[in-house]
Amino acid sequence: MDDKTQTELEAAVYRRLVEHLRGRTDVQNIDMMNLAGFCRNCLSNWMKDAADAKGVPMTKDESRETIYGMPFEEWKAKHQKAASKDQQVALEKAAHKH
Repeated sequence: MDDKTQTELEAAVYRRLVEHLRGRTDVQNIDMMNLAGFCRNCLSNWMKDAADAKGVPMTKDESRETIYGMPFEEWKAKHQKAASKDQQVALEKAAHKH
């Protein structure tokens, strides 16, 4: 497989992942962190890092909107739930593994 095709496939997979996460607002970021070690915020941070590396102007808010499909504060107000004590404990334990 040539590099161009590889990049195109990777981009398609990324877009599908983002669309999937936009549709699964029931899955909280803390659950993703506890299970997979990354969340929507991580993806937005990686997007900003990639933009910075290429010299493309992008703010943190812009990178989050790219992932969430809306301003982050709006997404939080609509979809984010308070983390349970169990979720918080699991996150603290998981943080030591990363």
